[in-house]
Amino acid sequence: MGNAHVKVFGALRTILDKQGMDYEQEVDMAPGGIPAVKVVEKLGIPVNMVEAVFRNGKVINIYDMVYPGDRIGLFPFGTPGPYRVFLGMLRENTKRKEFEKRVKKGA
Repeated sequence: MGNAHVKVFGALRTILDKQGMDYEQEVDMAPGGIPAVKVVEKLGIPVNMVEAVFRNGKVINIYDMVYPGDRIGLFPFGTPGPYRVFLGMLRENTKRKEFEKRVKKGA
């Protein structure tokens, strides 16, 4: 087992406030990692409130893997339009919607 360091930003912090949790957390995971969505769930944050996941400074899809030693940032919806494009958030959210649509069809 290892840990990833997670920072939570913006409106997502109110969720941690209600749980009495700090905005920075160490999340345990197996050496092989876990999908970022599982980190969100472990923190008790509704998945539909997370627009962007950053791993070691780069935006990733919420269904991509994260690993022990990673630095993870979780951001809510509400980032201004141009920044969503420049940071890659729009691209990853498009991939996320496609993935969720495929999963829904297969369920």
